[in-house]
Amino acid sequence: MPNLKLETLDRFKSFTPKGDLFGGVTTAIVSLPLALAFGVASGAGAEAGLWGAILVGLFAALFGGSSSLISEPTGPMTVIMTAVLTSMMAQYPEQGYAMAFTVVMMAGAFQILIGMLKLGKYVTLMPYSVVSGFMSGIGVILITLQLAPLMGQAAPPGGVSGTLQSLPSILMNLHFPELFLGLLTLSILFLMPAAWRKLCPPQLVALVAVTLLSVALFETDQIRRIGEIPSSLPSFVIPTFSPEMLTAMVIDAMALGTLGCIDTLLTAVIADSLTRKEHDSDKELRGQGIANLVAGMFGALPGAGATMGTVVNVQVGARSPVSGVLRALILLAVVLVAGGLTEPIPMAVLAGIAVYVGFNILDWSFLQRAHKLSLSQTFIMYGVMGLTVFVDLIVAVGLGVFISNIIVIERLSRVQEDTIKAISDSDNDVPLSPVEREMLDRANGKVLLFYLSGPMIFSVSKAIARQHQRAGNYQAMLLDLSDVNFLGVSSGLALENAIVEALDTGAQVFVLCPNAGARDRMDQMGISDRVGRENFVTSRIEGLTRALDSTGASTLPENNRQPRSTRPGIDEDFDVG
Repeated sequence: MPNLKLETLDRFKSFTPKGDLFGGVTTAIVSLPLALAFGVASGAGAEAGLWGAILVGLFAALFGGSSSLISEPTGPMTVIMTAVLTSMMAQYPEQGYAMAFTVVMMAGAFQILIGMLKLGKYVTLMPYSVVSGFMSGIGVILITLQLAPLMGQAAPPGGVSGTLQSLPSILMNLHFPELFLGLLTLSILFLMPAAWRKLCPPQLVALVAVTLLSVALFETDQIRRIGEIPSSLPSFVIPTFSPEMLTAMVIDAMALGTLGCIDTLLTAVIADSLTRKEHDSDKELRGQGIANLVAGMFGALPGAGATMGTVVNVQVGARSPVSGVLRALILLAVVLVAGGLTEPIPMAVLAGIAVYVGFNILDWSFLQRAHKLSLSQTFIMYGVMGLTVFVDLIVAVGLGVFISNIIVIERLSRVQEDTIKAISDSDNDVPLSPVEREMLDRANGKVLLFYLSGPMIFSVSKAIARQHQRAGNYQAMLLDLSDVNFLGVSSGLALENAIVEALDTGAQVFVLCPNAGARDRMDQMGISDRVGRENFVTSRIEGLTRALDSTGASTLPENNRQPRSTRPGIDEDFDVG
Protein backbone atom coordinates (compact mmCIF):
# COMPACT_ATOMS: atom_id res chain seq x y z
CA MET A 1 0.00 0.00 0.00
CA PRO A 2 2.77 2.57 0.76
CA ASN A 3 4.26 1.91 -2.67
CA LEU A 4 0.88 2.52 -4.28
CA LYS A 5 0.58 5.87 -2.48
CA LEU A 6 4.08 6.91 -3.50
CA GLU A 7 3.45 5.97 -7.14
CA THR A 8 0.16 7.89 -7.12
CA LEU A 9 1.66 10.99 -5.55
CA ASP A 10 4.64 10.88 -7.89
CA ARG A 11 2.36 11.42 -10.89
CA PHE A 12 1.06 14.65 -9.37
CA LYS A 13 4.53 16.22 -9.10
CA SER A 14 4.28 17.61 -12.63
CA PHE A 15 1.27 19.76 -11.66
CA THR A 16 1.12 23.11 -13.45
CA PRO A 17 -1.56 25.44 -12.00
CA LYS A 18 -2.57 27.19 -15.21
CA GLY A 19 -2.25 24.19 -17.56
CA ASP A 20 -3.98 21.61 -15.35
CA LEU A 21 -6.79 23.90 -14.24
CA PHE A 22 -7.49 25.01 -17.82
CA GLY A 23 -7.22 21.37 -18.93
CA GLY A 24 -9.84 20.28 -16.40
CA VAL A 25 -12.32 22.95 -17.48
CA THR A 26 -11.76 22.40 -21.20
CA THR A 27 -12.04 18.61 -21.10
CA ALA A 28 -15.21 18.87 -19.00
CA ILE A 29 -16.75 21.00 -21.76
CA VAL A 30 -15.62 18.44 -24.36
CA SER A 31 -16.91 15.49 -22.34
CA LEU A 32 -20.39 16.78 -21.52
CA PRO A 33 -22.10 16.33 -24.91
CA LEU A 34 -20.30 13.05 -25.57
CA ALA A 35 -21.30 11.63 -22.18
CA LEU A 36 -24.94 12.54 -22.82
CA ALA A 37 -24.82 11.08 -26.35
CA PHE A 38 -23.20 7.81 -25.29
CA GLY A 39 -25.57 7.41 -22.35
CA VAL A 40 -28.62 7.74 -24.57
CA ALA A 41 -27.08 5.59 -27.33
CA SER A 42 -26.37 2.77 -24.89
CA GLY A 43 -29.97 2.58 -23.69
CA ALA A 44 -28.96 3.15 -20.07
CA GLY A 45 -29.90 6.84 -20.16
CA ALA A 46 -28.08 10.15 -20.27
CA GLU A 47 -27.39 10.00 -16.51
CA ALA A 48 -25.48 6.73 -16.95
CA GLY A 49 -23.24 8.42 -19.49
CA LEU A 50 -22.61 11.43 -17.22
CA TRP A 51 -21.85 9.28 -14.18
CA GLY A 52 -19.58 7.15 -16.34
CA ALA A 53 -17.63 10.25 -17.33
CA ILE A 54 -17.41 11.29 -13.66
CA LEU A 55 -16.51 7.98 -12.01
CA VAL A 56 -14.29 6.53 -14.72
CA GLY A 57 -12.52 9.84 -15.19
CA LEU A 58 -11.96 10.37 -11.46
CA PHE A 59 -10.68 6.92 -10.49
CA ALA A 60 -8.59 6.44 -13.63
CA ALA A 61 -6.92 9.79 -12.97
CA LEU A 62 -6.21 8.87 -9.34
CA PHE A 63 -4.93 5.32 -9.88
CA GLY A 64 -3.80 5.19 -13.54
CA GLY A 65 -0.32 5.12 -14.96
CA SER A 66 -0.43 8.13 -17.28
CA SER A 67 -0.15 11.76 -16.21
CA SER A 68 -2.35 13.35 -18.86
CA LEU A 69 -4.77 10.64 -20.02
CA ILE A 70 -8.48 11.52 -19.92
CA SER A 71 -10.77 8.54 -19.40
CA GLU A 72 -14.51 8.47 -20.05
CA PRO A 73 -17.15 6.47 -21.95
CA THR A 74 -15.98 6.05 -25.55
CA GLY A 75 -17.61 5.00 -28.78
CA PRO A 76 -16.15 1.47 -28.84
CA MET A 77 -17.01 0.81 -25.18
CA THR A 78 -20.53 2.17 -25.71
CA VAL A 79 -21.11 -0.16 -28.65
CA ILE A 80 -20.21 -3.24 -26.59
CA MET A 81 -22.18 -2.00 -23.58
CA THR A 82 -25.22 -1.42 -25.78
CA ALA A 83 -25.12 -5.03 -26.97
CA VAL A 84 -24.66 -6.34 -23.43
CA LEU A 85 -27.49 -4.25 -21.99
CA THR A 86 -29.86 -5.08 -24.85
CA SER A 87 -29.15 -8.82 -24.55
CA MET A 88 -29.55 -8.94 -20.78
CA MET A 89 -32.73 -6.86 -20.73
CA ALA A 90 -34.29 -8.99 -23.46
CA GLN A 91 -33.70 -12.23 -21.57
CA TYR A 92 -34.18 -10.95 -18.01
CA PRO A 93 -36.47 -7.89 -17.98
CA GLU A 94 -36.32 -7.57 -14.18
CA GLN A 95 -32.68 -8.43 -13.50
CA GLY A 96 -31.14 -7.57 -16.87
CA TYR A 97 -30.08 -4.06 -15.87
CA ALA A 98 -28.20 -5.27 -12.79
CA MET A 99 -26.67 -8.16 -14.76
CA ALA A 100 -25.41 -5.82 -17.48
CA PHE A 101 -23.62 -3.64 -14.96
CA THR A 102 -22.32 -6.73 -13.21
CA VAL A 103 -20.59 -7.44 -16.53
CA VAL A 104 -19.03 -3.97 -16.26
CA MET A 105 -17.73 -4.84 -12.77
CA MET A 106 -16.34 -8.12 -14.09
CA ALA A 107 -14.67 -6.27 -16.97
CA GLY A 108 -13.01 -3.95 -14.46
CA ALA A 109 -11.80 -6.92 -12.42
CA PHE A 110 -10.44 -8.48 -15.61
CA GLN A 111 -8.49 -5.30 -16.40
CA ILE A 112 -7.07 -5.24 -12.87
CA LEU A 113 -5.97 -8.85 -13.31
CA ILE A 114 -4.20 -8.06 -16.60
CA GLY A 115 -2.41 -5.18 -14.91
CA MET A 116 -1.41 -7.29 -11.90
CA LEU A 117 -0.04 -10.00 -14.18
CA LYS A 118 2.00 -7.30 -15.98
CA LEU A 119 0.51 -8.14 -19.37
CA GLY A 120 -0.04 -4.53 -20.40
CA LYS A 121 2.86 -4.48 -22.85
CA TYR A 122 1.30 -7.38 -24.77
CA VAL A 123 -2.20 -5.90 -25.17
CA THR A 124 -1.37 -3.76 -28.19
CA LEU A 125 0.95 -6.30 -29.81
CA MET A 126 -1.38 -7.11 -32.66
CA PRO A 127 -1.25 -6.36 -36.38
CA TYR A 128 -2.48 -2.93 -37.38
CA SER A 129 -4.85 -4.50 -39.91
CA VAL A 130 -6.68 -6.20 -37.02
CA VAL A 131 -6.83 -3.02 -34.91
CA SER A 132 -8.01 -1.02 -37.91
CA GLY A 133 -10.62 -3.63 -38.82
CA PHE A 134 -12.31 -3.88 -35.46
CA MET A 135 -12.16 -0.12 -34.78
CA SER A 136 -13.73 0.57 -38.18
CA GLY A 137 -16.28 -2.15 -37.49
CA ILE A 138 -17.21 -0.47 -34.23
CA GLY A 139 -17.60 2.80 -36.11
CA VAL A 140 -20.00 1.13 -38.55
CA ILE A 141 -22.00 -0.32 -35.66
CA LEU A 142 -22.27 3.03 -33.90
CA ILE A 143 -23.46 4.77 -37.07
CA THR A 144 -25.96 2.04 -37.93
CA LEU A 145 -27.48 1.95 -34.45
CA GLN A 146 -28.10 5.71 -34.56
CA LEU A 147 -29.99 5.71 -37.87
CA ALA A 148 -33.39 5.21 -36.24
CA PRO A 149 -32.88 7.85 -33.48
CA LEU A 150 -31.57 10.26 -36.12
CA MET A 151 -34.85 9.83 -38.01
CA GLY A 152 -37.04 10.33 -34.96
CA GLN A 153 -37.69 6.76 -33.86
CA ALA A 154 -36.58 4.44 -31.12
CA ALA A 155 -33.79 2.04 -32.04
CA PRO A 156 -35.26 -1.34 -33.06
CA PRO A 157 -34.15 -4.50 -31.25
CA GLY A 158 -31.59 -6.83 -32.80
CA GLY A 159 -28.59 -4.53 -33.07
CA VAL A 160 -27.15 -3.94 -36.54
CA SER A 161 -29.10 -6.77 -38.18
CA GLY A 162 -32.35 -5.61 -36.59
CA THR A 163 -31.75 -2.02 -37.70
CA LEU A 164 -30.98 -3.03 -41.28
CA GLN A 165 -34.07 -5.25 -41.43
CA SER A 166 -36.23 -2.44 -40.03
CA LEU A 167 -34.78 0.21 -42.33
CA PRO A 168 -37.75 0.21 -44.78
CA SER A 169 -40.14 0.73 -41.88
CA ILE A 170 -37.93 3.45 -40.41
CA LEU A 171 -37.89 5.32 -43.71
CA MET A 172 -41.65 5.02 -44.11
CA ASN A 173 -42.25 6.46 -40.63
CA LEU A 174 -39.65 9.20 -40.94
CA HIS A 175 -40.14 12.08 -38.48
CA PHE A 176 -38.95 15.15 -40.40
CA PRO A 177 -38.54 17.62 -37.49
CA GLU A 178 -36.10 15.29 -35.73
CA LEU A 179 -34.31 14.42 -38.97
CA PHE A 180 -33.90 18.14 -39.60
CA LEU A 181 -32.36 18.65 -36.16
CA GLY A 182 -30.10 15.63 -36.58
CA LEU A 183 -28.85 16.73 -40.00
CA LEU A 184 -28.32 20.27 -38.71
CA THR A 185 -26.23 18.83 -35.88
CA LEU A 186 -24.12 16.83 -38.34
CA SER A 187 -23.69 19.90 -40.55
CA ILE A 188 -22.26 21.90 -37.64
CA LEU A 189 -19.98 19.03 -36.61
CA PHE A 190 -18.58 18.43 -40.09
CA LEU A 191 -18.52 21.98 -41.44
CA MET A 192 -17.45 24.06 -38.44
CA PRO A 193 -14.25 25.96 -39.43
CA ALA A 194 -10.99 24.74 -37.94
CA ALA A 195 -10.29 28.15 -36.40
CA TRP A 196 -13.57 28.01 -34.47
CA ARG A 197 -12.87 24.46 -33.30
CA LYS A 198 -9.82 25.73 -31.43
CA LEU A 199 -12.06 28.10 -29.46
CA CYS A 200 -14.89 25.70 -28.62
CA PRO A 201 -15.60 21.98 -29.24
CA PRO A 202 -18.00 21.53 -32.17
CA GLN A 203 -20.01 19.00 -30.14
CA LEU A 204 -20.83 21.62 -27.53
CA VAL A 205 -21.67 24.22 -30.18
CA ALA A 206 -24.04 21.79 -31.91
CA LEU A 207 -25.61 20.72 -28.61
CA VAL A 208 -26.36 24.27 -27.43
CA ALA A 209 -27.23 25.85 -30.79
CA VAL A 210 -29.56 23.13 -32.07
CA THR A 211 -31.21 22.73 -28.67
CA LEU A 212 -32.03 26.45 -28.53
CA LEU A 213 -33.32 26.29 -32.11
CA SER A 214 -35.52 23.29 -31.26
CA VAL A 215 -37.04 25.19 -28.32
CA ALA A 216 -37.85 28.11 -30.61
CA LEU A 217 -39.28 26.04 -33.49
CA PHE A 218 -41.02 23.07 -31.89
CA GLU A 219 -43.30 22.41 -28.97
CA THR A 220 -41.90 20.45 -26.04
CA ASP A 221 -43.86 17.29 -26.89
CA GLN A 222 -43.46 17.62 -30.65
CA ILE A 223 -40.03 15.98 -30.61
CA ARG A 224 -38.32 13.50 -28.29
CA ARG A 225 -36.14 15.15 -25.66
CA ILE A 226 -33.81 13.85 -22.92
CA GLY A 227 -35.75 15.14 -19.98
CA GLU A 228 -34.36 16.20 -16.62
CA ILE A 229 -31.42 14.28 -15.17
CA PRO A 230 -31.93 13.39 -11.47
CA SER A 231 -29.84 15.73 -9.30
CA SER A 232 -28.84 12.97 -6.89
CA LEU A 233 -26.15 10.39 -6.39
CA PRO A 234 -26.51 7.17 -8.41
CA SER A 235 -28.01 4.08 -6.82
CA PHE A 236 -25.78 1.19 -5.86
CA VAL A 237 -26.11 -1.84 -8.17
CA ILE A 238 -25.98 -5.16 -6.38
CA PRO A 239 -23.99 -7.69 -8.44
CA THR A 240 -26.44 -10.13 -10.00
CA PHE A 241 -25.61 -13.46 -11.64
CA SER A 242 -27.64 -16.00 -13.54
CA PRO A 243 -26.15 -19.53 -13.56
CA GLU A 244 -27.21 -20.18 -17.14
CA MET A 245 -25.86 -16.79 -18.26
CA LEU A 246 -22.60 -16.86 -16.29
CA THR A 247 -20.52 -18.07 -19.24
CA ALA A 248 -21.99 -15.42 -21.54
CA MET A 249 -21.41 -12.76 -18.87
CA VAL A 250 -17.76 -13.78 -18.50
CA ILE A 251 -17.24 -13.65 -22.29
CA ASP A 252 -18.93 -10.24 -22.49
CA ALA A 253 -16.78 -8.99 -19.61
CA MET A 254 -13.62 -10.21 -21.34
CA ALA A 255 -14.68 -8.49 -24.57
CA LEU A 256 -15.47 -5.26 -22.75
CA GLY A 257 -12.30 -5.40 -20.65
CA THR A 258 -10.04 -6.28 -23.58
CA LEU A 259 -11.46 -3.49 -25.72
CA GLY A 260 -11.00 -1.08 -22.83
CA CYS A 261 -7.36 -2.15 -22.48
CA ILE A 262 -6.64 -1.69 -26.18
CA ASP A 263 -8.49 1.61 -26.42
CA THR A 264 -6.74 2.97 -23.33
CA LEU A 265 -3.19 1.92 -24.19
CA LEU A 266 -3.43 3.17 -27.77
CA THR A 267 -4.55 6.54 -26.41
CA ALA A 268 -1.77 6.46 -23.80
CA VAL A 269 0.78 6.03 -26.60
CA ILE A 270 -0.64 9.13 -28.29
CA ALA A 271 -0.37 11.03 -25.00
CA ASP A 272 3.25 9.89 -24.61
CA SER A 273 4.12 11.21 -28.07
CA LEU A 274 2.65 14.60 -27.19
CA THR A 275 4.15 14.97 -23.70
CA ARG A 276 7.47 13.14 -24.29
CA LYS A 277 6.75 11.03 -21.22
CA GLU A 278 6.26 7.29 -20.86
CA HIS A 279 3.21 5.80 -19.19
CA ASP A 280 3.13 2.68 -17.03
CA SER A 281 0.91 0.25 -19.00
CA ASP A 282 0.26 -2.18 -16.15
CA LYS A 283 -0.53 0.57 -13.65
CA GLU A 284 -2.80 2.25 -16.19
CA LEU A 285 -4.75 -0.95 -16.68
CA ARG A 286 -5.11 -1.41 -12.93
CA GLY A 287 -6.40 2.15 -12.67
CA GLN A 288 -8.84 1.65 -15.54
CA GLY A 289 -9.99 -1.60 -13.94
CA ILE A 290 -10.69 0.12 -10.63
CA ALA A 291 -12.54 2.90 -12.47
CA ASN A 292 -14.77 0.49 -14.41
CA LEU A 293 -15.37 -1.63 -11.32
CA VAL A 294 -16.67 1.42 -9.44
CA ALA A 295 -18.67 2.59 -12.48
CA GLY A 296 -20.41 -0.78 -12.69
CA MET A 297 -21.30 -0.63 -8.99
CA PHE A 298 -23.24 2.59 -9.56
CA GLY A 299 -24.87 1.84 -12.92
CA ALA A 300 -22.53 4.08 -14.91
CA LEU A 301 -21.20 3.42 -18.39
CA PRO A 302 -17.75 1.83 -18.62
CA GLY A 303 -14.97 3.87 -20.15
CA ALA A 304 -11.43 3.94 -21.44
CA GLY A 305 -8.80 6.42 -22.51
CA ALA A 306 -10.46 8.95 -24.82
CA THR A 307 -8.30 10.23 -27.66
CA MET A 308 -10.03 13.56 -28.24
CA GLY A 309 -10.22 14.50 -24.56
CA THR A 310 -6.59 13.47 -24.02
CA VAL A 311 -5.29 15.46 -26.99
CA VAL A 312 -7.22 18.55 -25.91
CA ASN A 313 -5.97 18.11 -22.35
CA VAL A 314 -2.34 18.04 -23.46
CA GLN A 315 -2.72 20.85 -25.97
CA VAL A 316 -4.02 23.31 -23.36
CA GLY A 317 -1.04 22.58 -21.12
CA ALA A 318 -2.18 19.92 -18.62
CA ARG A 319 0.66 17.73 -17.36
CA SER A 320 -0.69 15.94 -14.28
CA PRO A 321 -3.78 13.93 -13.23
CA VAL A 322 -5.11 17.06 -11.50
CA SER A 323 -6.80 18.03 -14.77
CA GLY A 324 -8.63 14.69 -14.87
CA VAL A 325 -9.75 15.03 -11.25
CA LEU A 326 -10.93 18.61 -11.80
CA ARG A 327 -12.81 17.58 -14.94
CA ALA A 328 -14.71 14.92 -12.96
CA LEU A 329 -15.59 17.41 -10.22
CA ILE A 330 -16.91 19.93 -12.76
CA LEU A 331 -19.14 17.28 -14.34
CA LEU A 332 -20.28 16.25 -10.86
CA ALA A 333 -21.33 19.83 -10.20
CA VAL A 334 -23.26 19.88 -13.48
CA VAL A 335 -25.20 16.76 -12.48
CA LEU A 336 -25.95 17.82 -8.91
CA VAL A 337 -26.69 21.49 -9.59
CA ALA A 338 -27.63 21.95 -13.24
CA GLY A 339 -29.26 18.64 -14.16
CA GLY A 340 -32.46 20.44 -15.20
CA LEU A 341 -30.65 22.18 -18.06
CA THR A 342 -30.58 18.93 -20.02
CA GLU A 343 -34.37 18.63 -20.20
CA PRO A 344 -34.90 20.34 -23.61
CA ILE A 345 -32.01 18.61 -25.41
CA PRO A 346 -33.45 16.73 -28.45
CA MET A 347 -32.61 13.05 -28.79
CA ALA A 348 -31.85 13.63 -32.49
CA VAL A 349 -29.02 16.00 -31.53
CA LEU A 350 -27.37 13.33 -29.41
CA ALA A 351 -27.89 10.80 -32.22
CA GLY A 352 -26.12 13.21 -34.59
CA ILE A 353 -23.19 13.55 -32.18
CA ALA A 354 -22.95 9.76 -31.89
CA VAL A 355 -22.97 9.37 -35.69
CA TYR A 356 -20.17 11.93 -35.92
CA VAL A 357 -18.13 9.94 -33.39
CA GLY A 358 -18.75 6.80 -35.45
CA PHE A 359 -17.40 8.49 -38.59
CA ASN A 360 -14.30 9.55 -36.69
CA ILE A 361 -13.72 6.02 -35.38
CA LEU A 362 -13.58 4.68 -38.94
CA ASP A 363 -9.95 4.35 -39.99
CA TRP A 364 -10.32 6.28 -43.25
CA SER A 365 -6.58 6.56 -43.83
CA PHE A 366 -6.02 2.80 -43.85
CA LEU A 367 -9.30 2.03 -45.62
CA GLN A 368 -8.23 4.18 -48.57
CA ARG A 369 -4.78 2.68 -49.06
CA ALA A 370 -4.88 -0.82 -47.55
CA HIS A 371 -5.30 -2.47 -50.98
CA LYS A 372 -2.16 -0.67 -52.19
CA LEU A 373 -0.05 -1.91 -49.28
CA SER A 374 -0.94 -5.60 -48.97
CA LEU A 375 -3.79 -7.71 -50.31
CA SER A 376 -3.53 -10.17 -47.42
CA GLN A 377 -3.71 -7.39 -44.82
CA THR A 378 -6.61 -5.81 -46.73
CA PHE A 379 -8.46 -9.13 -46.59
CA ILE A 380 -7.78 -9.42 -42.86
CA MET A 381 -8.88 -5.84 -42.20
CA TYR A 382 -12.20 -6.18 -44.04
CA GLY A 383 -12.74 -9.66 -42.61
CA VAL A 384 -12.27 -8.39 -39.05
CA MET A 385 -14.55 -5.44 -39.80
CA GLY A 386 -17.30 -7.72 -41.10
CA LEU A 387 -17.01 -10.13 -38.18
CA THR A 388 -17.08 -7.21 -35.73
CA VAL A 389 -20.25 -5.80 -37.26
CA PHE A 390 -22.20 -8.99 -37.81
CA VAL A 391 -20.74 -11.65 -35.49
CA ASP A 392 -18.70 -10.80 -32.40
CA LEU A 393 -15.72 -8.68 -31.38
CA ILE A 394 -13.81 -11.50 -29.66
CA VAL A 395 -14.29 -13.80 -32.67
CA ALA A 396 -13.19 -11.00 -35.02
CA VAL A 397 -10.02 -10.13 -33.10
CA GLY A 398 -9.17 -13.77 -32.38
CA LEU A 399 -9.47 -14.89 -36.00
CA GLY A 400 -7.73 -11.76 -37.26
CA VAL A 401 -4.73 -12.21 -34.97
CA PHE A 402 -4.58 -15.94 -35.72
CA ILE A 403 -4.62 -15.53 -39.51
CA SER A 404 -2.14 -12.63 -39.35
CA ASN A 405 0.25 -14.67 -37.24
CA ILE A 406 -0.01 -17.64 -39.59
CA ILE A 407 0.87 -15.38 -42.55
CA VAL A 408 3.81 -13.85 -40.68
CA ILE A 409 5.10 -17.25 -39.55
CA GLU A 410 4.87 -18.60 -43.09
CA ARG A 411 6.87 -15.64 -44.42
CA LEU A 412 9.44 -15.93 -41.64
CA SER A 413 9.88 -19.64 -42.30
CA ARG A 414 10.59 -18.93 -45.99
CA VAL A 415 13.19 -16.32 -45.04
CA GLN A 416 14.70 -18.54 -42.36
CA GLU A 417 14.92 -21.51 -44.72
CA ASP A 418 17.62 -19.65 -46.64
CA THR A 419 19.82 -19.74 -43.53
CA ILE A 420 19.80 -23.55 -43.38
CA LYS A 421 22.45 -25.20 -45.57
CA ALA A 422 23.29 -28.88 -45.88
CA ILE A 423 26.45 -28.88 -48.04
CA SER A 424 29.24 -31.31 -48.83
CA ASP A 425 31.47 -28.87 -50.74
CA SER A 426 32.34 -25.20 -50.33
CA ASP A 427 29.36 -22.90 -50.69
CA ASN A 428 29.68 -19.16 -51.15
CA ASP A 429 26.50 -18.62 -49.11
CA VAL A 430 28.16 -20.00 -45.99
CA PRO A 431 30.82 -17.84 -44.26
CA LEU A 432 33.80 -20.19 -44.61
CA SER A 433 37.45 -19.21 -44.34
CA PRO A 434 39.82 -20.26 -47.14
CA VAL A 435 41.23 -23.04 -44.92
CA GLU A 436 37.73 -24.31 -44.13
CA ARG A 437 36.76 -24.29 -47.81
CA GLU A 438 39.88 -26.27 -48.72
CA MET A 439 39.17 -28.82 -45.99
CA LEU A 440 35.57 -29.25 -47.13
CA ASP A 441 36.72 -29.72 -50.74
CA ARG A 442 39.21 -32.37 -49.60
CA ALA A 443 36.36 -34.41 -48.15
CA ASN A 444 35.09 -35.32 -51.64
CA GLY A 445 31.46 -35.44 -50.47
CA LYS A 446 32.19 -37.68 -47.47
CA VAL A 447 31.63 -34.86 -44.94
CA LEU A 448 28.33 -32.99 -44.63
CA LEU A 449 28.44 -29.49 -43.15
CA PHE A 450 24.97 -28.80 -41.78
CA TYR A 451 25.01 -25.05 -41.19
CA LEU A 452 22.22 -23.10 -39.45
CA SER A 453 22.01 -19.45 -38.40
CA GLY A 454 19.60 -17.12 -36.64
CA PRO A 455 16.72 -18.07 -34.33
CA MET A 456 15.51 -21.63 -34.90
CA ILE A 457 11.79 -21.24 -34.14
CA PHE A 458 9.14 -23.90 -34.70
CA SER A 459 8.31 -22.69 -38.21
CA VAL A 460 11.73 -23.77 -39.58
CA SER A 461 11.57 -27.38 -38.37
CA LYS A 462 10.27 -28.60 -41.74
CA ALA A 463 12.99 -26.67 -43.54
CA ILE A 464 15.60 -28.47 -41.41
CA ALA A 465 14.10 -31.83 -42.33
CA ARG A 466 13.93 -30.94 -46.04
CA GLN A 467 17.53 -29.74 -46.19
CA HIS A 468 18.81 -32.84 -44.46
CA GLN A 469 16.84 -35.18 -46.71
CA ARG A 470 18.39 -33.54 -49.79
CA ALA A 471 21.88 -34.40 -48.61
CA GLY A 472 23.57 -37.32 -50.38
CA ASN A 473 25.61 -40.13 -48.87
CA TYR A 474 28.18 -38.98 -46.33
CA GLN A 475 30.28 -40.60 -43.65
CA ALA A 476 30.54 -37.70 -41.17
CA MET A 477 28.39 -34.71 -40.36
CA LEU A 478 29.38 -31.45 -38.67
CA LEU A 479 26.30 -29.75 -37.22
CA ASP A 480 27.31 -26.09 -37.13
CA LEU A 481 25.16 -24.02 -34.73
CA SER A 482 27.79 -21.33 -34.18
CA ASP A 483 25.45 -18.61 -35.53
CA VAL A 484 22.26 -19.90 -33.87
CA ASN A 485 21.12 -17.59 -31.07
CA PHE A 486 17.94 -19.47 -30.16
CA LEU A 487 16.88 -23.10 -30.48
CA GLY A 488 13.20 -23.89 -30.07
CA VAL A 489 11.74 -27.24 -29.09
CA SER A 490 10.30 -28.03 -32.53
CA SER A 491 13.56 -27.17 -34.29
CA GLY A 492 15.47 -29.13 -31.65
CA LEU A 493 13.37 -32.20 -32.41
CA ALA A 494 14.00 -31.73 -36.14
CA LEU A 495 17.77 -31.60 -35.48
CA GLU A 496 17.49 -34.67 -33.28
CA ASN A 497 15.84 -36.56 -36.15
CA ALA A 498 18.61 -35.48 -38.51
CA ILE A 499 21.24 -36.68 -36.03
CA VAL A 500 19.49 -40.00 -35.46
CA GLU A 501 19.25 -40.61 -39.22
CA ALA A 502 22.95 -39.86 -39.59
CA LEU A 503 23.91 -42.16 -36.71
CA ASP A 504 21.66 -44.94 -38.04
CA THR A 505 23.58 -44.89 -41.34
CA GLY A 506 26.86 -45.23 -39.45
CA ALA A 507 27.97 -41.64 -39.94
CA GLN A 508 29.98 -39.87 -37.27
CA VAL A 509 28.32 -36.70 -35.92
CA PHE A 510 30.15 -33.67 -34.51
CA VAL A 511 28.45 -30.57 -33.08
CA LEU A 512 29.65 -26.99 -32.87
CA CYS A 513 27.37 -25.10 -30.47
CA PRO A 514 28.99 -22.20 -28.60
CA ASN A 515 25.67 -20.58 -27.61
CA ALA A 516 24.87 -21.53 -24.00
CA GLY A 517 21.09 -21.34 -24.49
CA ALA A 518 21.08 -23.62 -27.52
CA ARG A 519 23.50 -25.99 -25.79
CA ASP A 520 21.21 -26.17 -22.73
CA ARG A 521 18.28 -27.00 -25.00
CA MET A 522 20.26 -29.87 -26.55
CA ASP A 523 21.15 -31.11 -23.05
CA GLN A 524 17.49 -30.99 -21.98
CA MET A 525 16.40 -32.98 -25.04
CA GLY A 526 19.13 -35.61 -24.58
CA ILE A 527 20.78 -34.73 -27.90
CA SER A 528 24.14 -34.13 -26.21
CA ASP A 529 24.21 -37.64 -24.75
CA ARG A 530 23.09 -39.18 -28.03
CA VAL A 531 25.86 -37.46 -29.98
CA GLY A 532 28.40 -37.96 -27.23
CA ARG A 533 29.80 -35.00 -25.33
CA GLU A 534 33.27 -35.85 -26.56
CA ASN A 535 32.03 -35.07 -30.09
CA PHE A 536 31.23 -31.44 -29.27
CA VAL A 537 33.88 -29.18 -30.81
CA THR A 538 34.89 -25.59 -30.17
CA SER A 539 35.65 -24.44 -33.72
CA ARG A 540 34.63 -25.26 -37.26
CA ILE A 541 38.19 -26.23 -38.20
CA GLU A 542 38.37 -28.66 -35.30
CA GLY A 543 35.04 -30.16 -36.35
CA LEU A 544 36.08 -30.50 -40.00
CA THR A 545 39.43 -31.96 -38.98
CA ARG A 546 37.85 -34.62 -36.81
CA ALA A 547 35.23 -35.34 -39.48
CA LEU A 548 37.96 -35.83 -42.11
CA ASP A 549 39.93 -38.05 -39.74
CA SER A 550 36.85 -40.21 -39.11
CA THR A 551 36.40 -40.76 -42.86
CA GLY A 552 40.07 -41.60 -43.46
CA ALA A 553 40.39 -38.72 -45.95
CA SER A 554 43.66 -36.80 -46.14
CA THR A 555 43.75 -33.64 -44.08
CA LEU A 556 46.01 -30.66 -43.75
CA PRO A 557 49.49 -31.25 -42.34
CA GLU A 558 49.62 -31.24 -38.55
CA ASN A 559 51.43 -27.88 -38.40
CA ASN A 560 48.64 -26.22 -40.41
CA ARG A 561 45.91 -27.30 -38.03
CA GLN A 562 44.59 -24.59 -35.80
CA PRO A 563 44.29 -25.14 -32.06
CA ARG A 564 40.91 -25.84 -30.50
CA SER A 565 40.16 -22.24 -29.55
CA THR A 566 41.26 -20.28 -32.63
CA ARG A 567 37.71 -19.37 -33.63
CA PRO A 568 37.01 -15.75 -32.55
CA GLY A 569 34.78 -15.42 -29.50
CA ILE A 570 35.52 -18.93 -28.16
CA ASP A 571 37.50 -19.10 -24.91
CA GLU A 572 40.19 -21.72 -24.55
CA ASP A 573 38.50 -23.17 -21.49
CA PHE A 574 35.14 -23.47 -23.28
CA ASP A 575 33.05 -26.11 -21.56
CA VAL A 576 31.87 -28.51 -24.24
CA GLY A 577 29.67 -30.32 -21.76
